[in-house]
Amino acid sequence: MFDALQGWLSGYIFDWLAILITLLVQAIVVIMPLMLAVAYLTLAERKVIGFMQIRMGPNRVGTLGLLQPIADALKLMNKEIILPSQSNLYLFILAPTLAIAPAIAAWAVIPFNADGVVVSDINAGVLYVLAVSSIGVYGIIISGWASNSKYAFLGAMRASAQKISYEIAMGFALVTVLMVADSMNLTEIVNAQKGGMLNWLWVPLLPMFVVYFISGLAETNRAPFDVAEGESEIVAGFHVEYSGMAFAVFFLAEYAMMILISFMTAIMFMGGWLSPFEGIPLLEDMFAWVSGFIWLVLKVSFLLFLFLWFRATFPRYRYDQVMRLGWKVLIPVTIVWVFVVMIMEYFKFGPWFN
Repeated sequence: MFDALQGWLSGYIFDWLAILITLLVQAIVVIMPLMLAVAYLTLAERKVIGFMQIRMGPNRVGTLGLLQPIADALKLMNKEIILPSQSNLYLFILAPTLAIAPAIAAWAVIPFNADGVVVSDINAGVLYVLAVSSIGVYGIIISGWASNSKYAFLGAMRASAQKISYEIAMGFALVTVLMVADSMNLTEIVNAQKGGMLNWLWVPLLPMFVVYFISGLAETNRAPFDVAEGESEIVAGFHVEYSGMAFAVFFLAEYAMMILISFMTAIMFMGGWLSPFEGIPLLEDMFAWVSGFIWLVLKVSFLLFLFLWFRATFPRYRYDQVMRLGWKVLIPVTIVWVFVVMIMEYFKFGPWFN
């Protein structure tokens, strides 16, 4: 009897150990390239903005400055993390973790190609991304409060109000996608866009495509919505008291969210890994060698370029302008378009509603 129980327990423990190891390997396979992409996105930003301002950008560390992100990482690792004497030390240290954890956890349901390369292909993938990414605001609020600095507190209040406001517009924009695709599974949403570029959801949902991307800029506190940092007003916002790797974690969270928003935009509105030349005989055969993952990366790269372009082009909005745009423009547009999509769905308007 005890031998049978011991055998059952060993088999049960082995199964859970195998599952744990598998999940760990999957997490590493996703997180390591993500951190590398974040590091070189910072280099791309400095290069792109430098080109737009007619200067070179980083060009000293390594060939063409390609080792600059590694040098920056080593510098931040060696810098001292200063803990303000009047701060709540426990929450002060916890806040960066609460900021970056959701930005990484959301990647669990992001598919990378048609072959099912995804950590967890769940049916409520869209809901999971929205729920997990919204938790990141707690890291910002806690960092501003725990720092015991008026500048950090003002930045945290600005950032939290901004994120909560624009999440509503993002949610409504994604509701229209779910209405058209009739699924919350990200892989099925991409498959619903097969048939070429004109079958992608940006065509019937063009206003929602624009609203979602603008809301993504605001969610990540990127220019022109960087009122939470506002160097000329409140020094640096919620992370003004952070240094070394504690500051770097906030930095990583922001850029990881930029990449996540770009992936979600490409998947929801731009056909994900689908070729733009699908259904065009000559071009489809000519580009048949390009894999779905490469198409997805190209679309994400274009969207990330827009993030950088906007930073170099637009001045920062005032706080009241940011709130007005979110509540009085974007949210009403999304609500109206929900009813428009309902009408299009009822009358089976176009190939998306058949």
